Amino acid sequence: MTTTHVRAQDLPERWLVFDASSEPLGRLATKIATSLTGKDQPTYTPSELGGAHVVVINAEQIVLTGRKEDQKIYPFYSGYPGGLKQRSVAYMRERRSTEMVRLAVRRMLPKNRLGKAMLSRLRVYSGAEHPHGAQNPTPAKS
Repeated sequence: MTTTHVRAQDLPERWLVFDASSEPLGRLATKIATSLTGKDQPTYTPSELGGAHVVVINAEQIVLTGRKEDQKIYPFYSGYPGGLKQRSVAYMRERRSTEMVRLAVRRMLPKNRLGKAMLSRLRVYSGAEHPHGAQNPTPAKS
């Protein structure tokens, strides 16, 4: 039995829509990362970009479980000595709600060029509307 190597250009493009208000952040991010990598398809090839284009809506209504609303912080570094800065969940939810989803998914993808290409296929919107109706995205299975 031979192993097949499926090329990315031979696969049809898929568009999926995820609703961020229906699940906790971590569970949603794992499903999105699986769809972006293409591991939810039988044609998965680790070295090819065979995943779906993912549209996430309602990012401002993302669900966090436990005490994460009070305790979770988002650290980032300014680039200067002693430049560690932190943002709370309340700040992120109010001003950068789409970044919460993007960061959770980015940290689950491969840390290489292919992972960066996968992340470019992720589109996150804070409201229920998105401009990708022409691509006929299908709602993702829960």
